[in-house]
Amino acid sequence: MFESLTARLQAIFNKLRGKARLSPQDIDSALREVRLSLLEADVHYKVVKEFLDKVRQRALGEEVMSSFTPAQQVIKIVRDEMINILGKEEDIHLSPIPPTTIMLVGLQGGGKTTTAGKLALFFKKKGKKPLLIATDVRRPAAIEQLKKVGKAIGCDVFSSNDKDPLNIAKNGISFAKEKGYDVVIIDTQGRLHLDDELLGELEEMEKAINPREILLVLDGMTGQDAVNIALGFSKIRIDGFILTKLDGDARGGAALSLSFVTQKPIKFIGIGEKYDALEPFHPDRLVSRILGMGDMLSLIEKIEATLEETKEETPVSFADFTLNDFLKELRRVHKLGPLEQLLSLFPGMSNIKVGPEEEKILKKFEAIVLSMTKEERENPSIIDASRKRRIAKGSGTTVQDVNLLLKRFFEAKELAKTLSSQRRLRRWL
Repeated sequence: MFESLTARLQAIFNKLRGKARLSPQDIDSALREVRLSLLEADVHYKVVKEFLDKVRQRALGEEVMSSFTPAQQVIKIVRDEMINILGKEEDIHLSPIPPTTIMLVGLQGGGKTTTAGKLALFFKKKGKKPLLIATDVRRPAAIEQLKKVGKAIGCDVFSSNDKDPLNIAKNGISFAKEKGYDVVIIDTQGRLHLDDELLGELEEMEKAINPREILLVLDGMTGQDAVNIALGFSKIRIDGFILTKLDGDARGGAALSLSFVTQKPIKFIGIGEKYDALEPFHPDRLVSRILGMGDMLSLIEKIEATLEETKEETPVSFADFTLNDFLKELRRVHKLGPLEQLLSLFPGMSNIKVGPEEEKILKKFEAIVLSMTKEERENPSIIDASRKRRIAKGSGTTVQDVNLLLKRFFEAKELAKTLSSQRRLRRWL
């Protein structure tokens, strides 16, 4: 996410860090490079101008020019102003009396139907009972697609043989009230291109059902096109945006332009293909990722969510760390998401590339452990050369892979002992 922009900005800031004092010329030179970086990232030119004007005004002020750490002050200013550009953080406004009705609108290909499922799963994890309503009778197989999505996430889908989207929406909402659903998510019709007919249909539905929220789903990889589409949809009521496919956006133009140009908030961002890869939008966290500062809060939330799903309060018992414990931790890490995405949440590690082989290593390790006997898992020190050959053959890997797993296990065991000792020491103190 935003790899190109992050790399360019980090290079600019590294130049500034090498200077004990910053002159106005130093700041102007850095801001020229920032300007080029943002324009190359497909950020709207009006956003770039407003952003740089504010940064320049503050960077040339007393707080920077008299500072002992001027580079850090400039980076802080850039961070603050970038957060302002991204707009305020705003949650979904739930209705005081259920169900809360949410209309998802957008063009075909933007990920609207999949996003409907992701949003339903988000509310389900919050303890709500969501209902998906399929009103896209125009696109072939759209209703079947939503049904498959609903089945995958364990959420009910309301559909009908009626060919009028408005009737389907009304009947679906009545059904939701009758059956006690908390949240209703309506997957509306889309088009390949924005036209008056689509806007007219959506406006008619909005007046008839009066949804609590109307969210426009936009493809984050389209850059300025996403902003232009948002401006086109502004002819109808739009309460906010869901920006999809940000995990594949190396530039970041749409995210950095959308709220400023439209004056509407981004409410969710899609960061992967899995149904749980939808996050509430936090401007400060996103800016930290863009600037290579990491996002530890999001990482902690991912870990807590995984612990909650597995109903475990602690990772493993440190007293007797075995390969069974090691396997449990491998599976937990795998649930947190792709390694490259996880690394981007650590400060200074946003540009580390993880290749296909590194991604496959967790699955390899799991296969190796599962090919061991119960005795070998509990006491890996008995694994000699012949056992390694048998394990490698049984897991479809090599002896070198088995050796690597054992090396990683014993390193993890030593770390576990250290952590256990530190905990005991803290309790004793």
